[in-house]
Amino acid sequence: MAAVKVHGSPFSTATMRVTACLFEKQLEFEFVSVNLREREHKKEPFISLNPFGQVPAFEDGDLQLFESRAITQYIVQEYAEKGTQLISRGSKEMAITLVWLEVESQHYDTPASKLVWELAIKPMYGMSSDTVEVEESEAKLGTVLDIYEKRLSEFKYLAGDCFSLVDLHHLPTIQYLMNSQTRKLFESRPRVHAWVADITARPAWSKVLAMQNKN
Repeated sequence: MAAVKVHGSPFSTATMRVTACLFEKQLEFEFVSVNLREREHKKEPFISLNPFGQVPAFEDGDLQLFESRAITQYIVQEYAEKGTQLISRGSKEMAITLVWLEVESQHYDTPASKLVWELAIKPMYGMSSDTVEVEESEAKLGTVLDIYEKRLSEFKYLAGDCFSLVDLHHLPTIQYLMNSQTRKLFESRPRVHAWVADITARPAWSKVLAMQNKN
């Protein structure tokens, strides 16, 4: 049995972020499916793994973690020699990577996640999208993607010329948004569009999507 366990939903963007990282690092792990439609995941024993009752929860031996970005940071540090490197070791390169990791979490993710909720998740539950929220979030996301377009005119990936944790963290929301009306924001920016095509074609990401097809 694998020492690494991921408790989550294969459709959760936060869970997808962690499993993508594990696949890139070529690590074996046990996936424990959590049904988000049931209240049981907010009770013991799951709540002892994530006190907020959210997914994912992560175990590596006796280590227990929650919050997907913290988990991916641990994985790339602990298993630095395995699979895709995902994070630079030089101090200057590391600093640049950290800047763009902050950009993803502080500037990109808020409008992107709101759009995923409005355009992908709500319809799954038979709920109507809030058109005002969609318009406002698309405007904010467009501003971020303009910055990405300029950045990608200088480098192949957001943190430099190698695929990194920065790019990986974008994959879950991009997957949902490219199947929605918001794809126009990505497709209308040539360098962003090429970057999306590149990172979504990675074999590790295909394995993440294959996990959804099993459920």
